Amino acid sequence: MSIREHEGYISVEGYKVWYRSVGGGVGGQEQTPILTLHGGPGVPSAYIEDMAQLASDTRRVIFYDQLGCGHSDRPDNPAMWTIQRFVDELAMVRKALGLAKIHLWGQSWGGMLAIEYALTQPQGMESLTLASTSSSMPTWIAEANRLRDELPEEIQNTLLRHEAAGTTDDPEYQTAMLAFYERHVIRIVPMPPQVARAFDTMGQQVYFTMNGPSEFHVVGVIKDWERTNRLHEIKVPTLITSGFYDESTPLINETMQKEIAGSEWVLFKHSSHMAHVEEMDLYMQVMRNFLHRVENTTGGV
Repeated sequence: MSIREHEGYISVEGYKVWYRSVGGGVGGQEQTPILTLHGGPGVPSAYIEDMAQLASDTRRVIFYDQLGCGHSDRPDNPAMWTIQRFVDELAMVRKALGLAKIHLWGQSWGGMLAIEYALTQPQGMESLTLASTSSSMPTWIAEANRLRDELPEEIQNTLLRHEAAGTTDDPEYQTAMLAFYERHVIRIVPMPPQVARAFDTMGQQVYFTMNGPSEFHVVGVIKDWERTNRLHEIKVPTLITSGFYDESTPLINETMQKEIAGSEWVLFKHSSHMAHVEEMDLYMQVMRNFLHRVENTTGGV
């Protein structure tokens, strides 16, 4: 029997937010759903679609494209793109889908959004997974630039020249930037189709407004975001995952693991920023084991 799947739209502030739900449907036996948060900001959920492997006829995995990217509406209004707006959107999506209980999984920017949401102490959040993320953008920026300094000198010079000139949309800059991505974002070359599809349908306005022109040249809304000193407020079971070559470096993940009481951190030795793609089978097994432990402890079914 094939697993159920459906998609649709949720009205958020008068705009349409696209969602996709995979799995579930067996009455009376429903396990706590997994709600996933993609990164970017503005890189839609296509690149995390493999998380649907965790779905079954008793568990839903739910994806949505945050407003401004993918299948969702794309308002032309840079002033909209704030962290609080995306926290509010998450709460609205959850309410619209009737998700009384959730396991929350957030990757990269989605992990930062998950931290911000968790700090509101929402009811019914049974676990948190922070995948290749950070609790501090200043630390993230410092680490990304440390990794950037390891790039070949001619690539660094190209990046610096265009950043100084304000020409980061130049194809030469974009090509140089790929050298960083192939080391620290996705090491599978060519890029897997679902990852390429996400980048092809990303919300440029959201990314540039909130982040900036690249992963290491962060000049947008989130550049000063810092929540490390509040991580101790997170009390739900928490799994932290990252890759050995990740732009989310060991320093970043060790800090989160130390500050969130009882959390566990799994480092994927052959991955960069997308362990859920780069070491897919192992990643899914780690997730299944974590959910099993949480639900055996809390009775979260």
